[in-house]
Amino acid sequence: MPYSDDIVKRARERLQSEREQNDRQCRARIEAVYDKTPRLREIDRQLRMTAAQVLAATFRSSGDPTAAMAKIRKENLALQQERDWLLQTECIDPADLEMTPICQCCGGTGYVGAQMCECLKELCRQEQKKELSALLGPERGEFDRFRLDYYPAEYSSAIGTSPRRLMERVYREAVNYAQKFSPSSPSLLFAGATGLGKTFLSSCIARTVADRGFSVRYAPISALMADCEEETFRQQGAHGKTDACLRCDLLIIDDLGTEMTTQFTVSTLYQILNTRLLEGRATIVSTNLPLDDLQVRYSAQIASRLLGTFILFQFYGDDIRFRISRKL
Repeated sequence: MPYSDDIVKRARERLQSEREQNDRQCRARIEAVYDKTPRLREIDRQLRMTAAQVLAATFRSSGDPTAAMAKIRKENLALQQERDWLLQTECIDPADLEMTPICQCCGGTGYVGAQMCECLKELCRQEQKKELSALLGPERGEFDRFRLDYYPAEYSSAIGTSPRRLMERVYREAVNYAQKFSPSSPSLLFAGATGLGKTFLSSCIARTVADRGFSVRYAPISALMADCEEETFRQQGAHGKTDACLRCDLLIIDDLGTEMTTQFTVSTLYQILNTRLLEGRATIVSTNLPLDDLQVRYSAQIASRLLGTFILFQFYGDDIRFRISRKL
């Protein structure tokens, strides 16, 4: 689940802040116990000095600390017995005097060895969800807001069924795709005229897949190309956003065909699509372009990947935004 560098950075900053807050709360809890029972503070201070006492005894005894260590062990045993008695008589839980880590698995570092801990993964998921919410807005991203009644129920000879029945199938397939998504899921191509719900269903898939803990990158094609161009020509050596597009579990490219078509955009689009296909990573592309225009506008290589490798979902119906405006 390779999240973008920005998301991981924000998640690590949150984890550090939460760890510092947890440490402050632990210290305050311990101080409150010590303030109530000052003798406990003194006993714990003396017990912590044991190592220094042993070392000092070694030097004083010309390298033979046996007798001194026996005395120290006796004193420590007496201190520990007194400590246990105080805890019992004052009804103090021994755990109240411990620094409790914010995460038992990683201690609050966010990593177990070289692997990201579940606590940091959860913060990454939350940061990604906030990022998607800011990008998509409150009107998109919930499958239950998809309205099939906006699609004509009348039979269409062009598609051999009604747009509503066709879109009902598309909707079911989109829900199933999101709920069963894995990084090796197939890539999808959403094609059809403007205002038929391609962006809406794409955003629903994005949110559902992200909520399940996968890394998702959602971008209109124009914004995606702008990011890639900026990193290539203006920030030499910076490839964070481009790498995020290549490495994320699911990449969603919206509104293909609305960007300015240049040699750079065609080359970059081919690199992204081809790299992800070769590495078996899922991609969803939505476009208003007629399918015959893909090869004309881009290249045979791009068209062959979109039409030959992606699963095509054709959207039919009337412009939903226009139908909504007529009802207002």
